[in-house]
Amino acid sequence: MNNYHQGNALSEERYSSIPKENLIIFGIYSVTKNGEKCSFERLVKECFTLFPKTFAFSRYPEWPDSLKFDRQLRTLRKRKLITGNPKTSFSLTKIGKKIAEET
Repeated sequence: MNNYHQGNALSEERYSSIPKENLIIFGIYSVTKNGEKCSFERLVKECFTLFPKTFAFSRYPEWPDSLKFDRQLRTLRKRKLITGNPKTSFSLTKIGKKIAEET
């Protein structure tokens, strides 16, 4: 995905067909690959920066909508693709990392 950056954001056509869960996994991967802790706030920032159309408020597209993460994060934990929670931080499991690299 890094080949398709336009500024910080990726072109919408490159990510609009990718499931939101995969984009969140990629966001966690992007934050943690350099050893940075992936807090909920940092994840929202990363995903909104990379994929603004997917993670913005519909009426206020210049702002991230953190509610777009709630259900997906619970689903990803249930599927054992991530560990952690919004009060601490998130990390990928082995399977989650593989999906991030494929995304």
